[in-house]
Amino acid sequence: MRWMTLIAALTALVLAGCGSSNSKSEKSAGTSTPSATTQSSSSSASGGGETLKLAADKSALKFDKSKLSAKAGTVTLVMANPSGIPHAVAVEGNGVDKDGNTVGNGGTSKVTVKLKPGTYEFYCPVDGHKQAGMKGTLTVS
Repeated sequence: MRWMTLIAALTALVLAGCGSSNSKSEKSAGTSTPSATTQSSSSSASGGGETLKLAADKSALKFDKSKLSAKAGTVTLVMANPSGIPHAVAVEGNGVDKDGNTVGNGGTSKVTVKLKPGTYEFYCPVDGHKQAGMKGTLTVS
């Protein structure tokens, strides 16, 4: 009998310890996740930067905007493509040259770059599209 009582007591302690440990882990994870998210958000906010949206024109080789502006830092251009022609978005200037993915009708091309204050060009890197006028100016302050 004593042996059974001892096993029951030890089992209860182990289970209580596991439950207590899990509660602390969940509480810690719950507490640290929001603060990590907050830190990320405030880090990006303090470093400037932003997300800019534009779209390819449905019937011509051009964007719906020819001028964009952003704060220095991490800048993301997100381009919707309502056209039947494949398009993408790219950024070039001041040592930066990065292309987003080429997408078809209904797709979204995205390019993220770290930019310093200055003037950049955004354009469609699909062959011939930039030359046809599918470009614009991105001013970063």
